[in-house]
Amino acid sequence: MPLLRFDAVHKQYPGGRAALQDVSFGVEAGEVLFVTGHSGAGKSTLLKLLHLAERPDRGAVLLEDRNLAAVRGRDIARYRRRVGVVFQDHRLLPHWNVADNVALPLRIASAPEAEVLPRVREVLGRVGLGDRLAALPPQLSTGEQQRVGIARAIVGSPVLLVADEPTGNLDPQLAAEIMGLFLELPERGTTVLIASHDLALIKRTRQRTLVLHEGRLVDDIAAQDLAA
Repeated sequence: MPLLRFDAVHKQYPGGRAALQDVSFGVEAGEVLFVTGHSGAGKSTLLKLLHLAERPDRGAVLLEDRNLAAVRGRDIARYRRRVGVVFQDHRLLPHWNVADNVALPLRIASAPEAEVLPRVREVLGRVGLGDRLAALPPQLSTGEQQRVGIARAIVGSPVLLVADEPTGNLDPQLAAEIMGLFLELPERGTTVLIASHDLALIKRTRQRTLVLHEGRLVDDIAAQDLAA
């Protein structure tokens, strides 16, 4: 049974064309999956449905066979502990240092305080920021802020990581390093879904890729069919 499933999902915003039209696909546990398409193809809407920033008008989104339509009220916070999100605009708290920004999901989940800092140090080390725990976000470069956002998204070992253009502000070498980190996450129990328009990166990474066009799923390309 897939970890994640979209069944005939349709989403339309008031006064606009449909952002998603009858989109169906499944994602197995342990997959790394790209979603690509031109600007306005529906990538961001698809991700918003996964972290419950939006709801479908028709169809169903299921995670671990649970229809997300049933996730309401206090259950939303519990659900979001299971789904890490890397936002395109980072969404860091500017007056909190790096360590406290990354620790936020652990503290929301009431993790024992004795476990918080060691976990934060370990994750920041993995994204190359082990020496910036005390820095404030405005003191960091855009690429460093992106890496803090990634560390915050994975610190709680989510079952699913959703990333919106996570390498968009990074130089090619750092982008490759961050993608290497994402590719290691399934070994730690996290399935990864990445929205990206970087076709060169997608081809180099060679993972299954969904292609959206004007809200429709027009292709589902297996990893072995992507040219290196």
